[in-house]
Amino acid sequence: MDKAKSYEISKHVVWEAYKLVKANQGAAGVDSESIQKFEQNLKDNLY
Repeated sequence: MDKAKSYEISKHVVWEAYKLVKANQGAAGVDSESIQKFEQNLKDNLY
């Protein structure tokens, strides 16, 4: 699934958003994936 985004989101912005979620002890989303599970594949999950 390598579709182009309709607008660019920098890796820096994605990283900063992740850090905010982690600092806030982010809750699982609609996919029920915990922050701990998300971090197991952090590189691929972030960008």
